[in-house]
Amino acid sequence: MRPNDPPQPLATLMVATCNVLNLANPGRMFYENQEPYSAAEFERKLTWLGERLRMLNADVLAVQEVWDEAAFKGALGRSGLRYDFVAVPGAENDTGRHGAQGTPRVGIATRLKVEALQSFPDFPPGFQVEVPGMGPHTRFERPPLVATLRMKHGQPLNVLTAHLKSKRPKFLQDAQGHPTEDRDDRKVMALASLRSLVMRGAEAMALRCLVIDLLHRTNIPLVVLGDFNDTPDSVTTQLICATTEIAYDRSARDVALFNAYDLQGDAALKKDVAYSHIHQGSPSVLDQILVSEEFMATGRNSVGDVRRVDYFNDHLHESRDRTRSDHGFVRALLRLKMPPATPQSPP
Repeated sequence: MRPNDPPQPLATLMVATCNVLNLANPGRMFYENQEPYSAAEFERKLTWLGERLRMLNADVLAVQEVWDEAAFKGALGRSGLRYDFVAVPGAENDTGRHGAQGTPRVGIATRLKVEALQSFPDFPPGFQVEVPGMGPHTRFERPPLVATLRMKHGQPLNVLTAHLKSKRPKFLQDAQGHPTEDRDDRKVMALASLRSLVMRGAEAMALRCLVIDLLHRTNIPLVVLGDFNDTPDSVTTQLICATTEIAYDRSARDVALFNAYDLQGDAALKKDVAYSHIHQGSPSVLDQILVSEEFMATGRNSVGDVRRVDYFNDHLHESRDRTRSDHGFVRALLRLKMPPATPQSPP
């Protein structure tokens, strides 16, 4: 663009990520150690979540911890917002299918045109990782979801929704689900915590492989949203982003990811309240929005920028109630360049 050219018009895109905390239909058992939601609890959960979704008003909404797709659709209905596409693969409630089993799933709701949607349960061949006492870890506990979207002005966009393994210790158990280790033994606790770390690290590695496949030698922007169960500066998050590689290999920028919070423009209101989870009184950012180089305003392949990132976390200081989420919601306002209008020929 020459100095005297008019500025290129920008289209806005609002994206958000929400861990909705065990969103399940009333009366259905999702974990053996938790009672199913009563009808009254379920109503409160849908109403509360619907109000939050209306406040977010995102064009692309990524969700985690959904047991029943029907419950997610019910929450969207309470929001009063219209979404043309809603999907939670593996948590469908169609004929013969009764929601997610074993672990909750990730999903997406969007107003954009969906050109492709794919769930990735397995690690790439040859990328399995041995977990102490458990053998090879070859699959995501909660498969990430990739949606290929297209904006109204024609810009394609890939959105990846993920939920990585938590830090909760992974104890061994038999086929009936009974523990086979002494959970009061502090050394066993250390080993169980290591298993969780290895599993989360393996999932981060497999997610990194997926990111490379989506970005290598393409100019299609990528947005990665979800609950990483780790902070932006953690080893696992940095493994996924791989921004440190840029320092000694400039070509690595093509397949790197950047934290949207760090790319906000000068007009953003950056504050010291950027956290999405509180554990034992300590706030941290577990829910993140990462973007590819195309959203760097000064990037070589820039097609837009990050205007603002907001954290909705006031409810974390309210009374604990499982009808609410124990995670804050994160929203980013992205902007993408629109093609210049074609001049009309005089009649």
